[in-house]
Amino acid sequence: MIGRKHEIEQLIDVYETGQSEFVAVYGRRRIGKTFLITEAFGNRFAFHHTGLREGGTKKQLEQFRLSLRQQGYYDCPRIKDWLEAFFELERFLEKSPAQRKVVFLDEIPWLDTPRSGFLSALESFWNGWAVFRKDIVLVVCGSATSWIVKNIIRNKGGLYNRVRTRIKLFPFTLAECESYANSELHLGYGRREIMECYMALGGVAYYWSLLRRGLSPAQNFDALFFGPQDGLRTEYDELYRSLFRNPLRYMEVVELLGTRRTGYTRDEMIRGLGAVSGGDLTKILADLEECGFVRKYMPSGHGKNGGVYQLVDGYTLFYFSFVKGNSARDGDFWQHSVGDGRLNAWRGFAFERVCLAHVAQVKDALGISGVRTEAYSLRVSPDENGRGAQIDLLIDRRDGIVNLCEMKYANGKYSITVDESERIRNRIEAARKLFGKNRTIHLTMITQDGIIRSPNSWDVQSVITLDDLFR
Repeated sequence: MIGRKHEIEQLIDVYETGQSEFVAVYGRRRIGKTFLITEAFGNRFAFHHTGLREGGTKKQLEQFRLSLRQQGYYDCPRIKDWLEAFFELERFLEKSPAQRKVVFLDEIPWLDTPRSGFLSALESFWNGWAVFRKDIVLVVCGSATSWIVKNIIRNKGGLYNRVRTRIKLFPFTLAECESYANSELHLGYGRREIMECYMALGGVAYYWSLLRRGLSPAQNFDALFFGPQDGLRTEYDELYRSLFRNPLRYMEVVELLGTRRTGYTRDEMIRGLGAVSGGDLTKILADLEECGFVRKYMPSGHGKNGGVYQLVDGYTLFYFSFVKGNSARDGDFWQHSVGDGRLNAWRGFAFERVCLAHVAQVKDALGISGVRTEAYSLRVSPDENGRGAQIDLLIDRRDGIVNLCEMKYANGKYSITVDESERIRNRIEAARKLFGKNRTIHLTMITQDGIIRSPNSWDVQSVITLDDLFR
């Protein structure tokens, strides 16, 4: 299995304890949650059940009963509510010969239909029965990250502090995608091709699994996004509908954020959205942050008040840039767009997003993995001379150094022009004003192949290359 070593070890440790364990695994759709759990426990499930995405309480209960019957409880009676459902599960588990009884409830948010009483029944099952037996491993899983966090991990009722093991699955890194693409999928891609794919697919393992051997990234993009088959062209609606109960509101916010590269403040979004209330927007933004679609950064300084929200999900940004509203009906759209200015502009923006997802690798390349740091972005408002600055990545180090990172996509070594040098110096000056004499600003360039040394590059203190991002 590629990656997930720590998560596998956590689940194995849970299985080997001498007490009942409550485990929550969560993360965005297609990230590999179910695969992780089945890999860790193999066939050692005493009971497993997956919620129905589209189903009322009655339908969910009947499906739960069918799962019990399919797994050995052949004379399971009709079930009228969730209290009865968990009672029948208890009866079933009591007859199980397994020393450790692993109960896996997949897509648990779908089971919690309106006014179903599911959560209170789950509380009763755990607090009134499972926890006293010392042989139950209850694993709950779901793509609706905000539901898991609110109702299971941060539950303020009967499940308060009951979850001992929480596993949030993050997307694969570049290095993990490289390993998966070439060791498992046998694509034979070099690091440039891996980067190209990562910029559109992010680190979502399922998306990578759709890439076909023998095709270039451009050919695969055409097959997945622009060809006659659905591929990932229709994934956008499915993605947000699987994560949120009222997906249209979330999609409105995401679509607004997709219109501005540098993001929006909360007040700007309220004005732009109109129909979405401030309270609703706060919840929506918190949920999108928790799911990894949006990041928040400070407009000036690094205090805790205010903030700018920026869309950072690679797939969603690619969808907005090239798929949504694409009426060309060209099955070779991506191959025909090579060299197009819009494609090159997207690559520059997407490269920045990839770098922001690999700050740990940047720190490692700088030799500061062991130094306590804070990484963030800044938008500095224009001064009296009209000079402002957008700084996408600052690494503020405890040793008194701040790495101001400039991320530039280029085929070959990057050449800093006179105009670009002036813009960079403006950003350095803005950072110096912000930090005063308490910090020393070091300019770090992050490019694919390094930079061309010239009089315009004397401010550069360190250079990070594509290979460094694959650490």
